[in-house]
Amino acid sequence: MSSEQDHLKETDTEARFEFKKEERSAVKSDAGLTEEVVRLISEDKDEPDWMLERRLRALQQYHAMPMPTDWPGQPDLTELDIEEIVPYIRPDVDKREGVDDWTELPDEIKDTFDKLGIPEAEKNALSGVGAQYESEVVYQNMQDQWEEKGVVFMNMDRAVKEHPELVKEYFMTSCVPPSDNKFAALHGAVWSGGSFVYVPEDVTVEMPVQAYFRMNSEGMGQFEHTLIVAEEGSEVHYIEGCSAPKYGSHNLHSGCVEVFVEDDAHVQYSTVQNWSKNTFNLNTKRAIVEENGTMEWVSGSMGSKATMLYPCTILKGRGATDTHITIAFAGEGQNIDTGAKVYHNAPNTSSTIESKSISKDGGRTNYRGLVHIADGAENSSTAVECDALMFDNESTSDTMPYMEIEESKVDVAHEATVGKIGDEDIFYLQSRGLDDDDAKKMIVAGFIEPITEELPIEYAVELNRLIELEMEGSLG
Repeated sequence: MSSEQDHLKETDTEARFEFKKEERSAVKSDAGLTEEVVRLISEDKDEPDWMLERRLRALQQYHAMPMPTDWPGQPDLTELDIEEIVPYIRPDVDKREGVDDWTELPDEIKDTFDKLGIPEAEKNALSGVGAQYESEVVYQNMQDQWEEKGVVFMNMDRAVKEHPELVKEYFMTSCVPPSDNKFAALHGAVWSGGSFVYVPEDVTVEMPVQAYFRMNSEGMGQFEHTLIVAEEGSEVHYIEGCSAPKYGSHNLHSGCVEVFVEDDAHVQYSTVQNWSKNTFNLNTKRAIVEENGTMEWVSGSMGSKATMLYPCTILKGRGATDTHITIAFAGEGQNIDTGAKVYHNAPNTSSTIESKSISKDGGRTNYRGLVHIADGAENSSTAVECDALMFDNESTSDTMPYMEIEESKVDVAHEATVGKIGDEDIFYLQSRGLDDDDAKKMIVAGFIEPITEELPIEYAVELNRLIELEMEGSLG
């Protein structure tokens, strides 16, 4: 491919994420977090009383909790003023619960997701697609073959009404209660949109389901909730993508993911996040895994001004398994604080954590992880590998792994490396005909290959392209 074709392709990819639309909303709340705002959200959604009560309890918990400030090296949150964030914007869409026909969307919303490639993704290799714009899911579709087997894939607002018993049982109860942390409480009060996935016993959804979340408005917060229930012996792969254009004021993304993996079930959760550099990305993601179940997390974190994200798995049943594969990229003015948490609460459980981070132009990446093996979780094993790559002397990368081992009959391994791109590596590749930029791209591509090979091909290509743009300073 010629350099001109390369440039056109990179410009096109950059344009896919950096465009913005004029705000058109049907309902928009005031900024800040008050009881009036929470009641407006619940009333606009025509929610049952029990969900409003949960929101109001979460609001009380939010106000009672301090902001996290005392973690070593954590991102600075002092610039984030919740009272300036608009927590709820319902886009101007005819059908209140979203549509299942792409052509029914308003032109400006359809154009947004067309540019992001959502219709093409659906046509290629997906069992179902959901698209959220601002605070609401505007489009949701599931292939008939999976609906006929009892698979449910719908937005959370519909699930509250159509599957109330399941939502009552699982929504922010045992997995991520609002009391877990301040941003979980914030989420519990003002959550909107997101996905509900239910896979019946012994059903394997052979193609991934996807949700894409887009913030378009300046100064807003997005608080989607994802709830996945995989019954005994079932299997599903859920893919999430996120983006937002860049504005002068701050945006907030504070989603929540809860995954329930029953006996012998298997869930993979993959995400590629490309928030703009004015966004605070503060999420809570957690899974509970029963006997011989398997949970896999695959994530790429780019963009955002600051990210604090530590997917957590509780290995509750004997023989449960967990895998984390993560990559983080931080450029100028960014602090990407990511990691993983695993609790081994039963015998014969196993976990693997593989983390890759890249920093350049003074950016900071942190790996912050916790592995806890409880007393009685004998014959459990864990392996943690953290690798960090820095482009220059101004950039920073730290690994902060914590191991809490209360059982003696276990196998524990940890390895961490931190280093700069070596001049000798660049020189070797240049001697083979590559210029300086291409040599660095090749080194980075090899560094992140363990991540990209776990993603579907179209997402692996996208992740590589986004990292190339980040390396050139082309995004945000």
